Amino acid sequence: MSQSIMIVEDEPELAALVADYARASGYAPQVFGDGREALAAIRVHPPALVVLDLMLPGLDGLSLCRTLRASSDLPVIMVTARVEEIDRLLGLEAGADDYLCKPFSPRELMARIKAILRRAGPAEAQRVLAIDEGARRIAIQGRQLDLTPTEFAILAALARRPGQVFSRAQLLDAARAHSLDATDRAIDSHIKNLRRKIDAAAPGLEAIRSIYGLGYRCDL
Repeated sequence: MSQSIMIVEDEPELAALVADYARASGYAPQVFGDGREALAAIRVHPPALVVLDLMLPGLDGLSLCRTLRASSDLPVIMVTARVEEIDRLLGLEAGADDYLCKPFSPRELMARIKAILRRAGPAEAQRVLAIDEGARRIAIQGRQLDLTPTEFAILAALARRPGQVFSRAQLLDAARAHSLDATDRAIDSHIKNLRRKIDAAAPGLEAIRSIYGLGYRCDL
């Protein structure tokens, strides 16, 4: 089955051109010209990768990327006509995996898509932890965890950046994107519950580590 590539671009001719190249490269492209519509579609059926324009109606590319990164490791390639370094840095800091400035070569874009998916595929297969964003489920060593929406948001945020230390404030931001009951003082309690549930599914597995004075880190 072809991997699904979502193209979020409000220039119809460019979107159609990229979609043609994606089909020729063996992918199944979906095209959206509005950021909010794209986000809604991603939440229902996440694609393998998103090609995301920076300037969009409804919801701009930076905001859409940040929203995705609050709970997802979905690969994102950002494209834009704005070539200033600050725009490039903002795109990467928002969580984009790669960045292309317009005008760009569709062949180069396809090469970058292939490289990102090649890197993501084996790593995902080898990980002990598996996230199903569409169903909002997380499994440890093949055993599904029974998580609250807040616990899912926190663990997904940690797991999508293994080895990175997250402060309580960062985890709070991730949790609040999906739950109204998240508070700064409750983060430690949620982490405690997550550790208990992970240990029940995979005894002895230290998935979430406390980093003194900084926050928490996922080592899976």
